[in-house]
Amino acid sequence: MSEQGSVAAKIEKLRARLREKPALHFIAGEFTDAGSEDSFVTLNPATNEPLAEVARGGEPQVAQAAAAASKAFPRWRALSAKERGRLMLAIAERLVAKTEELSTVECLDSGQVLRIVRAQVARAAENFSFYAEYAQRLFEGHTYPMDDRFLFYTVREPVGPVGIITPWNAPLMLATWRVAPALVAGNTVILKPAEWAPLTANLLAEAIAEAGVPPGVFNVVHGFGEEAGAALVSHPQVPLITLTGETTTGKTVMANAAQHLKKLSLELGGKSPAILFADAELEAALDAIVFQIFSFNGERCTANSRLLVERPILDRVLQEVTRRARNLRLGDPLDPATELGPLIHPEHLDRVLRYVAIGQEEGAQLLCGGRRWGERGNFMEATVFFGNNAMRIAQEEIFGPVLVVIPFDTEEQAVQLANDSSYGLAAYVFTSNLERGHRVARKLETGMVWLGSHNVRHLPTPFGGVKGSGTHREGGLYAFDFYTEWKCIAVPLQRVQAPPMGKEGP
Repeated sequence: MSEQGSVAAKIEKLRARLREKPALHFIAGEFTDAGSEDSFVTLNPATNEPLAEVARGGEPQVAQAAAAASKAFPRWRALSAKERGRLMLAIAERLVAKTEELSTVECLDSGQVLRIVRAQVARAAENFSFYAEYAQRLFEGHTYPMDDRFLFYTVREPVGPVGIITPWNAPLMLATWRVAPALVAGNTVILKPAEWAPLTANLLAEAIAEAGVPPGVFNVVHGFGEEAGAALVSHPQVPLITLTGETTTGKTVMANAAQHLKKLSLELGGKSPAILFADAELEAALDAIVFQIFSFNGERCTANSRLLVERPILDRVLQEVTRRARNLRLGDPLDPATELGPLIHPEHLDRVLRYVAIGQEEGAQLLCGGRRWGERGNFMEATVFFGNNAMRIAQEEIFGPVLVVIPFDTEEQAVQLANDSSYGLAAYVFTSNLERGHRVARKLETGMVWLGSHNVRHLPTPFGGVKGSGTHREGGLYAFDFYTEWKCIAVPLQRVQAPPMGKEGP
């Protein structure tokens, strides 16, 4: 059998296993239906054929997972940071060993192309190895002498069970990005994966169990957001909730969590601008811009979905961006040559196509794309509009392969247009003038800015946005501002005499 035939046979064998073996919840160290009376089917976005049956959880399953996580918490937090770090390394090793299976399942389940998914699986393993290194640094505190009377010192403490609600565009990587710091800090975890791409969550659970993490420390409850997700947000034994998702969902979660004064970390939507000045190195800038909007099938929170172009180069940019968009290779996400795969679900494809219609109704000029591609699956052509910043297609997150090109005349106007958004996650600035790059970056109302580059992540740095793009930061030590609480302990260095009260009678 040829190498290509062997790969195809392995993929088909994996498909058959997914069809035959339902994806169950993972609670207290065991895969279980946990009394789920119903299930749902996840689809292959490339064909819309059933891929796997998944247990459908709700309040009872969340309650079981919360009880397991609460029971495991004292033992887990009592482990030394060094031991938890060792277990994080063991998880990373297990993920590396499962690379091909994880990559194939994620391709089948999310529709993301193989070249992207393999990189994401590597990042997932790196998230654990990175936080393994941070394990002992995490609990470094500060001392505050008070003359020779007192010594105050601070320590970080884990909080308890963390509810982690993840999206479907990079399900494994974005789950591990939160699971790793939560666990290494001494918390336990209940993961609620997105119902449109839930399958790698079970492979993650396998890796964590195989690494030797005690039962109940990591749990998975499958289900829909309005059932399992809502139950997790409202459960009184889960004091921390982190969500990656739409801004509207974030608002709902924030309102529900307020009843219990829960601590929230929300990574929400974006409508990130790329500002392209006429003096930029154009070919390199276009490489970054096209990659940043059309990779991940356009389903990327940091996508530069608005391209602000200085007018002297506008015609050339419109021509080149349109040409490149037309040349993108659409097809099977498991084909290594594919650049643009299917959108996640038929409902999402319909939503993105509605935005194409809205753009045309608003008077935007459709330069290319805007149509469904192929006879099956959720494929959509890469789409480029020429419009203005007031249009809905420039103000609302589409989360698909849709780019809106908008002209500007001055630096001040570019900044004004970039900031004219309810979102503030990322921005990209392309100019050969380093002073201007720094100047513009400081004026942009975003959590992150890249100069002359697409989104290149460095794990020690903070990731997150402002305005409607969320709260708090992930990455490096910044993540622990969410996953731990500071405690201050005061030690007297000499005898302390409190002011006497009540010694004498009236």
